[in-house]
Amino acid sequence: MKTKNKIKIKVNGKKFLIKKNYTVSNLITKLDISLNRVAIELNKKIIDKKKLKNINLRDKDNLEIVHFIGGG
Repeated sequence: MKTKNKIKIKVNGKKFLIKKNYTVSNLITKLDISLNRVAIELNKKIIDKKKLKNINLRDKDNLEIVHFIGGG
């Protein structure tokens, strides 16, 4: 696999190799994650879901995607 135009990131502890210039929005779409009831943390900072299309992922970025579950 060619890695020249790829970067390495981690999502919830799992390593991924993705294209350069990938946005957080692209990644969420690729992973088929619904934005309802999730929080997204990029390098230990919570990010605004309205800005996902404007945030480019960089080599060695670390994302945590937390799903909220209701219950009693």
